[in-house]
Amino acid sequence: MFTGIVTAIGTVTQREERGDLRLTIACDWDPEPVAIGASIACSGCCLTVVDKGGSAGDMWFAVDLSAETLSRTAQGDWQVGERLNLEPALKLGDELGGHIVTGHVDAVGRVAGVRSEGDSTRLDILAPAELAPFIAEKGSITVDGVSLTVNSVADQPAGDVAFGLNIIPHTAEVTTLGDLTEEDAVNLEIDTMARYLQRMQALRG
Repeated sequence: MFTGIVTAIGTVTQREERGDLRLTIACDWDPEPVAIGASIACSGCCLTVVDKGGSAGDMWFAVDLSAETLSRTAQGDWQVGERLNLEPALKLGDELGGHIVTGHVDAVGRVAGVRSEGDSTRLDILAPAELAPFIAEKGSITVDGVSLTVNSVADQPAGDVAFGLNIIPHTAEVTTLGDLTEEDAVNLEIDTMARYLQRMQALRG
């Protein structure tokens, strides 16, 4: 489990096609407390550490991505040189600063608009129709691993849904959200509570 509070930005330094895709990711963490087998959310996708090395402030770790993971996530995230939002798994007693995040990507969205709004950046994201029932104004959503509050929702004629977010300067600086441009693909995870509420309503119906 995660909270959607990014603690580092990593960079993909190696990409190796095996049976699965192996990525090596560099970041400024200390490798000592990171265990082999640990879960790390990489731009919203929960991945398992299979190797690690380096030193404090200059570590690397390796993860394997299956064909299933690749088919359900933004392909651009997994290229050499790409920057990824990183968050280690939540530990008992840690502060829950965002919301409960599983690291299971529900769909890939598309950036439909980027503009300045005061000191912040307004992002408009287009999500597929299957996510529309789970996205609500003032609700939570995870975009590329970042816990955010939905500011507006607009259902589209084709059935998909557009939603708006305000990214404050701090968030833009410490995550990759400040780098997004129109047409970029983003990993989306809906709020876990919304998922269960939808399921309960469906059963009652």
